[in-house]
Amino acid sequence: MAEPMVKTGINVDLESIQLFPKNNPWNQKVDQLPVDPRSEILIRQIGAQKNIHPDFGANWRGGPHGFSYCVVDEETAKVQVEFTDYPDESDQVMYPLPTHIPLRDEDTGDRHLIILHRGEMKLYELFYTFVKGREVRAASGAVFDLKKNPSRPAGHTSADAAGLPILPGLVRYDEIARGHVDHAFRFTVTKTRKAYVPPASHYASQDTHVNLPPMGMRVRLKADYPLSKYPPQAKVILQALKTYGMLLADNGGDWFISGAADHRWNDADLNTLKRVKASDLEVVKMGKVVVGSSPKQE
Repeated sequence: MAEPMVKTGINVDLESIQLFPKNNPWNQKVDQLPVDPRSEILIRQIGAQKNIHPDFGANWRGGPHGFSYCVVDEETAKVQVEFTDYPDESDQVMYPLPTHIPLRDEDTGDRHLIILHRGEMKLYELFYTFVKGREVRAASGAVFDLKKNPSRPAGHTSADAAGLPILPGLVRYDEIARGHVDHAFRFTVTKTRKAYVPPASHYASQDTHVNLPPMGMRVRLKADYPLSKYPPQAKVILQALKTYGMLLADNGGDWFISGAADHRWNDADLNTLKRVKASDLEVVKMGKVVVGSSPKQE
């Protein structure tokens, strides 16, 4: 497989890179799938009158905000990572470490480090990362082969609470600019259940209430929701929410959609997304829900 002609660096455009095969859960259309019978209950539990919220943009506190990632190649040296919190659930391999390290929420947040190796076509992701010289410490980490459809072992986390990769679920400017998005998005809610549904492999809660959403739950925008009055960037995002939906990946703000930090975003456009209420969404029918740390399913 030829190496994609993509630049290296922080938050560069990924137009020629296919993040996982087209039949991967992130890339599958869900607009024709049935609604989950408990859709209204689950959405009401999170907050049906709450609005969706783009957790990314061009200017917040003086600059772009959202996730950052870095594309590297064979010239980037690899290092051993010390895993502090989830060593048994982390991929114990050498991780590429770029010269400039784009940590998300470096001062107060999750300190995610997302590295895409364009030659290997592999995604290296770390959670709660600290770097001192060539010494790297992180709470957890995972490596994903972008040419395959890998899944985490049952019960294993990744750099994200649900055990999912982060980069494939981000809203990126380069794909919005071309006028269409061909994958689902990542989103968060405040309270989740001690359960998960594939493609997720991990939970991040001790609350067993059945009305709380499990990690990996997918929601989509209802097919009849009108898009004609939305500006260009928002309209592309909303169409993707109809076609591919979004996957619950972590605890965070309710209905917060993740995207890449980019100075090219039109914040006025993105803010119109906040017109959409959760009652305009529906849960796509889920498969077997894995409950707690046991193999019990429902």
